Amino acid sequence: MRLPIALIALTLLAGAATAGDWAPAPAPLMSRFAKDVSPDRVHPEYPRPQMVRTDWLNLNGLWDYAVTRKEAPPPQAWQGKILVPFPIESALSGVRKVFYGHERLWYRRTFDIPKGFRGKRLLLHFGAVDWEAAAFVNGKEVGTHRGGYDAFTFDITEAIQPDGPQELVVSVLDATGGIQPKGKQNCGSLNALGTLGYTCSSGIWQTVWLEPVPEASIEKLRITPDLDAGVLRLSVTGRGTTGEETVEATALDGRKRVVRVDARIGAEFVLPIKNPKLWSPDSPFLYGLTVTLKKGRRELDSVTSYFGMRKIALGKNEQGFVRMMLNGKPVFQIGPLDQGYWPDGLYTAPTDEALRYDLELTRKLGMNATRKHVKIEPDRWYYWCDKLGLLVWQDMPSSGGTQSPEGQRQFEAELNAMVGGLRNHPSVVTWVIFNEGWGQYDTERLTGWVKQQDPTRLVNSASGGKFYPVGDVIDDHGYWIPTALKQDGRRAVAVGEFGGRALVIPGHVITEKVFGHPGGTCLASPWELTRHYIKLLRHVHEEREKKGLSAAIYTQLSDIEAECNGFVTYDRAVVKMDISEVAAANRGQLPPPTEFRVLSPLGQQKDAKEPVLWRYTLEKPPDEWLKPEFDDSAWQQAPAGFGKGGWRTQWTTPDLWMRREFTLGPEKLNAPELIVHHDKCVEIYLNGVLASRINGYSIEPQEFEIRPEAKASLRPGRNVLAVHASKGDGGQYIDVGLVDPR
Repeated sequence: MRLPIALIALTLLAGAATAGDWAPAPAPLMSRFAKDVSPDRVHPEYPRPQMVRTDWLNLNGLWDYAVTRKEAPPPQAWQGKILVPFPIESALSGVRKVFYGHERLWYRRTFDIPKGFRGKRLLLHFGAVDWEAAAFVNGKEVGTHRGGYDAFTFDITEAIQPDGPQELVVSVLDATGGIQPKGKQNCGSLNALGTLGYTCSSGIWQTVWLEPVPEASIEKLRITPDLDAGVLRLSVTGRGTTGEETVEATALDGRKRVVRVDARIGAEFVLPIKNPKLWSPDSPFLYGLTVTLKKGRRELDSVTSYFGMRKIALGKNEQGFVRMMLNGKPVFQIGPLDQGYWPDGLYTAPTDEALRYDLELTRKLGMNATRKHVKIEPDRWYYWCDKLGLLVWQDMPSSGGTQSPEGQRQFEAELNAMVGGLRNHPSVVTWVIFNEGWGQYDTERLTGWVKQQDPTRLVNSASGGKFYPVGDVIDDHGYWIPTALKQDGRRAVAVGEFGGRALVIPGHVITEKVFGHPGGTCLASPWELTRHYIKLLRHVHEEREKKGLSAAIYTQLSDIEAECNGFVTYDRAVVKMDISEVAAANRGQLPPPTEFRVLSPLGQQKDAKEPVLWRYTLEKPPDEWLKPEFDDSAWQQAPAGFGKGGWRTQWTTPDLWMRREFTLGPEKLNAPELIVHHDKCVEIYLNGVLASRINGYSIEPQEFEIRPEAKASLRPGRNVLAVHASKGDGGQYIDVGLVDPR
């Protein structure tokens, strides 16, 4: 396909865009990194850290854009400027508009060829485009690509004009919801505001760049550490080579040469690494690597790279449990579910510093792993994982189109691209093929195929999904109680998702309609959230010791759109838990269980000798019902807990109002807390003062902080606990107690 000459002539007359032509589109929330974004400096870092050349040209910045119908011819005029590489739906693109499957997105810019590039092959690289892209240089089609997450390259040498500006046009189709893997994208609005889907990221969303290479050059490296043999296995693929060339590979420890080996191009060879410095989260040591392509004594091409010497495998510990082993030793993997969304850039982080921030925060939280959830990141994200020492579980982006043969072929093509594109990173230790059964099919075949493609890593065939007797991991999801499934003697057990506790930080959300994990508890303070997290980690480490749990992944790293269950707010401005306490818990350094003095007991134990009695009504009482002096003698009396089903007292109406008196002695109170088992919404008052307002549900009693003014109302003698419970949109249950830590 060749673009019309008239279009080329028209667009070549367009002036160069300047920073003054761009501003972020209005959005409900921006990250704290947005201020560092400008058209003349947008993701300026070299985008491929594992195969670096000196000369390159960054094509990020302001491009012309237009949106047409899918079948329409190329546009004759442009609708405005878009900042590449931010998706058209994002605020940082400067556009922020919905892109539909029946439309086509067009991009256009010009560039000049630097003098040093002349006489070489010119490669046009795309980090990622979602989803189907075609590129044209000076009106000539130079290539097409399908796949929203993998990098691709076109040789544009033959399309380059002898002098003057060169024109680049890209067209994109993105019918998310069709056959392509899409991850959590849920198109059709700018704020999906759903727990199973977020705003789409259509079009170019990773760096676009130009690179000059000689006629015969290095196309890719395949780097495989082999600790058992004490070597690094390396193969070098050439572009434009004849097979007569050789490669010279040098491993470096800083500036010190470790070993140098000469070999034929295309064949695997080894670099002996004596007494290797091992890569691990505790010591993420990276060797340098230089690879030079030669013909005789003449150097044709050279790239620099790096590698880590590490081994991930399964083994049994002293207790006989199958465990995930790093470098021959059991390493318990604890980390967040990291979905990689940003309020201003969506799929695209505002800056490289922003990418790094998320990973550094993960490490500060005492975590050694991260699960990249149904998304694939730019290469620099994995580079920072390599540098900082994070064990990466890499999910394959899920697809809703795998019920068709065409959808299955596309899923497998992109799965193959993911494994091949990321296999050189030492941080990547586990491939996750399916999540919770989404689009799951042919699990046994695909697990075997991935293992054959990369036998050096673990394969988690179905995280929280339908399990088959294949792969290396049995991975269940347990949001309220993280519980290890029974081992089968062959596979490690993991909890691939748990937690999801929510805390809203006003001023740092994009909507007032927020939640944590579906139906989960929304907590009132950082104290409560931290306390709940530590309680969850106590369960995790008990499962680790008693059942051989190998890994646990907490949902999630950051808030996303309507989900407020992150360690950090969506704008990355507020860390919502106490970092030092969380880090200690993640490392297994848990505080001793708190001992409580009961001030007002729970009543849910069915075998309790003395039921805890409450006065209650199912009809809305006068406004004074919560005050200590209110006369509740006309209300019914019954024991807690109240609920629908086999509880002590049946409660089936939408609302329930409860009161009970309790007596405090003269002893000084330390830091009284509420103990609440609830489903769904609860307001709790102490002596007529609001003590807590809780949404969601819990499946066991949980501690909640008492508001200071309610705490101040407690006094020796008679006190009144009043509760208004409503079932919300789900089940119903309520039991409330009051305790004081000893």
